[in-house]
Amino acid sequence: MSAQSTQQPSDVPSIDDWNRLLANKVAIVTGGGEGIGGAISRLFAVHGARVEIAEIDPERGARAVAEIEAAGGTARTHLVDVREAADVERFRAAVLEEHDHVDVLVNNVGDYRPIRPFKKSTPESWDAMYQINFLHVVRVTHAFLEPMIETGGGSIVNFHSVEGMRGYPVEPIYASMKAAVAQFTTCLAVEQGRNGIRVNGIGTDLCQTPQVDYRSGWEEHEDLWPSWAPVGRLGWPEEQARVALFLASDLSSYVTGHNIPVDGGTKAGGGWFFSPREGRFANRPRGL
Repeated sequence: MSAQSTQQPSDVPSIDDWNRLLANKVAIVTGGGEGIGGAISRLFAVHGARVEIAEIDPERGARAVAEIEAAGGTARTHLVDVREAADVERFRAAVLEEHDHVDVLVNNVGDYRPIRPFKKSTPESWDAMYQINFLHVVRVTHAFLEPMIETGGGSIVNFHSVEGMRGYPVEPIYASMKAAVAQFTTCLAVEQGRNGIRVNGIGTDLCQTPQVDYRSGWEEHEDLWPSWAPVGRLGWPEEQARVALFLASDLSSYVTGHNIPVDGGTKAGGGWFFSPREGRFANRPRGL
């Protein structure tokens, strides 16, 4: 092996401060007020990012900003429904008025509710799933892509779900929208890599959030977690945020086009089971 091949190329990003991986970066987080988005907003701010939060609930956004500022970080919140084109355009204008660059975009918004078996679904329910789980990812990404290109690139992290990476019999339309986000992630990464933009996705599962409460009503079954998840326990928003930080920062400078399950191993270890006793599919069966 030649001496030259063992040397670090000059264009490999250096990690100057492992405690501030996003120092002076502008990071956009949709749905960044609580749950996974809130954990991302807080962690990014701890690592030096100036966080711009898009929130549909002004109280959630205000609480997140207060927590971040109390810890010495910097954040702003904006009242935004990412399903509405006019809201996204106003959000874009407000961010670019404040900053001359955008470095990180986290598309975090999504919702599985209301669950409808496919035979009971309607064109209206299909459109609702499309709007909240896929179209806004395209819309927000499109709004901020050009500013990222103009200032030398950045990182986009798209949240979807393990249900878009495996069969999900409970709500096929929801799962299809999540799969669309995963494929959009891969395709955009290939298109935009030469512009300095990396694009990766995170497929979540079994993460305790205000939207998905895995604890309520299941207290008497806590001993079954080792059979539900290979890691043997429930997951938490902070664990999703740490992977988002990796993908947003130069720690992952040579990673793009990938969709990473952050699921405690459920995609690798199993899936959904039909319980004749309960007459339904379940990913945490009390007993088949």
